[in-house]
Amino acid sequence: MTQQDTTSQFEEILRRPAHPEGDNLWAFVVLPEFASAKLPRRGRTSIEGSINGHAFQTTLEPDGQLSHWLRLNEDLLKTAGLNFGDIARFEIMAVAEEPEPEIPADLYHALQAAPAARAVWDDTTPLARLDWIHWVTSAKQAKTRQKRILEACDKLSSGQRRVCCFDPSGYYSKAFCAPKAAD
Repeated sequence: MTQQDTTSQFEEILRRPAHPEGDNLWAFVVLPEFASAKLPRRGRTSIEGSINGHAFQTTLEPDGQLSHWLRLNEDLLKTAGLNFGDIARFEIMAVAEEPEPEIPADLYHALQAAPAARAVWDDTTPLARLDWIHWVTSAKQAKTRQKRILEACDKLSSGQRRVCCFDPSGYYSKAFCAPKAAD
């Protein structure tokens, strides 16, 4: 699959999340099924594209329905001159090479304390690391997250390079979904 094969153009209404985290202003859209189907995976996927002609790069989140949703931060909204309820024009495509994911601090410190786990981590692909991070950060409770970090270090230390039995799309477990839109 070439990068060009993943290109889609569409228009969507910018939605306001019903429960935004903190004071940050952001909007979201759920990708149309045809656009998501062109992407290389149903889990987290990095894309580049434009919104009303303004370039951006980000990572899409799975919506649990074999599609993706896109979070648009305040800076991008301002740059594109958009607000909630506006219809925006998008052109997106998968990035040519998945970028190195940002490791959450708690996972980073655990990996630093476990040299064997860190060695296997460093020897995996960015997509494999993204799945490990997604598995850890998708925990709904702090104690589950901590348990997953410990399990990740144990599994990596034993040579396991990929998360086992984790559905990164959320479809089979219904673990992921797009945000609820404010009315």
